[in-house]
Amino acid sequence: MTSTVKYDQIEVGHEIPAVDYPVHRVNLVMYAGASGDFNPIHWNERHAQAVGLPDVIAHGMFTMAQAGRFVTDWAGDPGAVVDYGVRFSSMVVVPDNEAGAVISVSGVVEEKLDGNLVVLALTARSGDARVLSRARATVRLA
Repeated sequence: MTSTVKYDQIEVGHEIPAVDYPVHRVNLVMYAGASGDFNPIHWNERHAQAVGLPDVIAHGMFTMAQAGRFVTDWAGDPGAVVDYGVRFSSMVVVPDNEAGAVISVSGVVEEKLDGNLVVLALTARSGDARVLSRARATVRLA
């Protein structure tokens, strides 16, 4: 599979519209099973509050994965991502209600490199908080 986004059609400053990813506690339990991270702060309100958190929080790597999903969906090929990194800057608080939480991810083409590579600067927010900082992905386009 190759990227469906064409290098020649992308310019520095190209904005990738935000996509919202809903998060509910069941997603965190499923992620815990897949990752092996069963820390109760990610699924049990009582434990989260006992350690000073406002409520259950999403796994940092779950949050990072949603931003990665944003990149691979945009590129059209998971194999097109050649580098990806973030810093965690805030928590995604996931209340126990039908609304849950939302991680909103957007991006902008920050740089074009040789070899059909582009560097994306990503923004990930939940509510008013920026939850990832220094989020960058390098993607090889068709």
